[in-house]
Amino acid sequence: MPAEESPLNEAGPGAARRRPLLRRIILKDFRSYAALDLQLSGRLIALTGENGAGKTNLIEALSLFSPGRGLRRAELAECARQGGSGGFAVSILVEDGEAFRQLGTGFDREEGEQAPGRKHRIDRVPVASARAFADYLRLVWLTPAMDGLFTGPAGERRRFLDRLVLAIDPNHGARVAQLERALRGRNRLLEEGGRDAHWLDAIERETAELAVAVAAARGECVARLKAMIAAEREDHSPFPWADLALDGEVERLASELPALAAEEKYREILRDNRGRDAAAGRTLIGPHVGDLAVWHGPKGAKAEQASTGEQKALLVGLVLAHARLVGAMSGIAPIILLDEIAAHFDPRRRQALYAGLERIGGQVFMTGADPAAFADLEGRAEIFEVTPGRIAPAAPE
Repeated sequence: MPAEESPLNEAGPGAARRRPLLRRIILKDFRSYAALDLQLSGRLIALTGENGAGKTNLIEALSLFSPGRGLRRAELAECARQGGSGGFAVSILVEDGEAFRQLGTGFDREEGEQAPGRKHRIDRVPVASARAFADYLRLVWLTPAMDGLFTGPAGERRRFLDRLVLAIDPNHGARVAQLERALRGRNRLLEEGGRDAHWLDAIERETAELAVAVAAARGECVARLKAMIAAEREDHSPFPWADLALDGEVERLASELPALAAEEKYREILRDNRGRDAAAGRTLIGPHVGDLAVWHGPKGAKAEQASTGEQKALLVGLVLAHARLVGAMSGIAPIILLDEIAAHFDPRRRQALYAGLERIGGQVFMTGADPAAFADLEGRAEIFEVTPGRIAPAAPE
């Protein structure tokens, strides 16, 4: 693709490093919050409270300002408060230098509307999608649901990788969705016997173009992340560095050949495997079945062979490296959302985590049930106590 359209163009050596801060969060009928108006002044934000109080609900609301379905991947209706209007609204005030922007998202379930669409606004002016928010802020996150990433199915690692790419390239999600639609269309034609060779050729051409674009974006993200890790890695860090590689046929083609040649090779693979794919009821080769291979760098061992604690530390190190990459490439220090992040770390790892987060320079939201986990942040962070439907500054110890 032309250089000006490359999804992973760096901000450039002379680009100013922007560090947007959320100064106000307003929720209406979102999850457990009937109404919330939270004022913020800090760069490090800690949310404490009992399980089920609504800590994760708040950072989920913030995650909706990134393309996709947020950190829980929930349907819109699931985010609406039970007993509320059936819709919800989330608004944030973003400070970026001397400029302020109001971003809003949500939906209204109007009478007779079966499937309400999500709405997005910037300074109260409607915009087409959440991709427009990427001009003002980038978000990355880590949740307990990701703890089994290295031992779980390949689909979870693909989804994780796509989230990494999406934080750099807001258009990546649209390409992945288009590829999935093209694959479904090809599968339907094969199921019908592939009698219309013209349509099958056409959809395989589209599939190949999209597949190579998706694989190339994933591959470039992994290559840049590896370079970032290599430049900063420390073998004795509390958060071990990760080595990464993509595993898949189209991923290999995209890395070894020019785009047009890779597309032609993949079209040949699709054409030659029509019979096998028809028998299987699905396309057996493509980026939709690729995998992200991860190793514990200092030990040289596969990540899934590491202990549970080592896997958690490895994942945190990977997410922190990605946050640094997002800042370097977009010119915008990301807002980082960390759910129940410190509970299972010893004091040494907690201190290293907080120091690493401060070096990245973006605003950070952390949740935890135990206030003691944030004791080291006294005087360095805003600490709030979350109770059902309410958030207030935590009382000093």
